[in-house]
Amino acid sequence: MQAQGTVFKYGDNVDTDVIIPARYLNSSDPAELATHCMEDIDKEFVHKVKQGDIIVADKNFGCGSSREHAPIAIKASGVACVIAETFARIFYRNAINIGLPIIECPEAAKGIQAGDEVKVDFDSGVITNLTKGTSFQGQAFPPFMQKIIKAEGLVNYINQKETEK
Repeated sequence: MQAQGTVFKYGDNVDTDVIIPARYLNSSDPAELATHCMEDIDKEFVHKVKQGDIIVADKNFGCGSSREHAPIAIKASGVACVIAETFARIFYRNAINIGLPIIECPEAAKGIQAGDEVKVDFDSGVITNLTKGTSFQGQAFPPFMQKIIKAEGLVNYINQKETEK
């Protein structure tokens, strides 16, 4: 499994209220949430993001409330992967549960800039900055997490397992 796209770069402590502001939580429609993704930190994000793009951030990405709306908004906006130095634990779990690939890699978070073209190999954890010709070793996904992400989330994974019986 791989992803490749242009990077949107953010700093430390990007919280769930910035990823999807609370004023939009009256909707659970992924397409609607995507139209407001990151708007309080980056007004141009929703106008510039393309299918397959990648978010790179520093420490504690996804801190704040435990709402699933945040990773849903990111995924629905077309983002293929989030790379960060560290993630808030509840965001990490919510992202995997909805099928949004995320990778912790401090070196990549420091060595990748906005606008860089980046390729991620989830099987090996290798993150390649195609713009600068550098590579970083992130945490590879264990096989069970890859299955959840390939199924587009935990609920779909469980439903697939049930139909296989």
